[in-house]
Amino acid sequence: MTDHALLPTLTRIAEALERLAPPPAGALDLTVADAFVWHPVPRPHLAPVPKVAAVPLGLLRGVDRQKDLLMENTLRFARGFTANNAMLWGARGTGKSSLAKAAHAAANAEIPGSLALIEIHREDIRTLPDLLGQLRAQPRRCLVFCDDLSFEREDADYKALKSVLDGGIEGRPPNVLFYATSNRRHLMSRDMIENERSTAIHGSEAIEEKVSLSDRFGLWIGFHNADQSTFFAMIEGYAAHFGLPVTTEELHAQAIEWSVTRGGRSGRVAWQFILDLAGRLGVKIDA
Repeated sequence: MTDHALLPTLTRIAEALERLAPPPAGALDLTVADAFVWHPVPRPHLAPVPKVAAVPLGLLRGVDRQKDLLMENTLRFARGFTANNAMLWGARGTGKSSLAKAAHAAANAEIPGSLALIEIHREDIRTLPDLLGQLRAQPRRCLVFCDDLSFEREDADYKALKSVLDGGIEGRPPNVLFYATSNRRHLMSRDMIENERSTAIHGSEAIEEKVSLSDRFGLWIGFHNADQSTFFAMIEGYAAHFGLPVTTEELHAQAIEWSVTRGGRSGRVAWQFILDLAGRLGVKIDA
């Protein structure tokens, strides 16, 4: 077959490949929304989030010290000053991710349009350098947020995070701050740390390599399970905010029963109780 005869076939193949190829990435515009989700595949892009699932800052009870620390850090960054990467660690359901999202909303309410919230999923942490590369030239300041961050054995993604936070040759972009939540103070499981200690030739050096990741966060904020009075303050605040028609005595009695069936008291348990109570009372909540 001659080259001339092959030309129509090759043209059809080229056209088919062009149709299959993803469209070229458009110019990044962080003004179209206040929040985005990072999707590294099949085509790296930031998907706008029209409405963030967030609890108002004033409804978060029992974490006053944590609120003060994170809000001071976030507002400083929103005003154009330097601030620290923050690790929010502690027990499950204690309000870590709720506080991170609420702090972003509160900062934008005080300084409109100052911050874009960008969520990166745990499994995409290895692509964090690519995300920061896109954000580096943006005029808007960004909070990159990773919820439930932790690492398991044989997981090397922590090295990408460590270099980005502090040790990379380019450094963290001045318009980007990284917030993360974790149930683990050092982001590594105890089994992983103990395994490194037992198998490494220099066990202490291996442990330092792993634990040093958490040192990259200049701000550590701990969260703990609530006592009963704090738990009551949480549900009372929610009940008043949503106008639930229930007496304080009945509210407390039902909340105690609910917390016993859930095996503990936390902000998450309080919120789940309020959702259940509102449904039984016929009150609609935009959750």
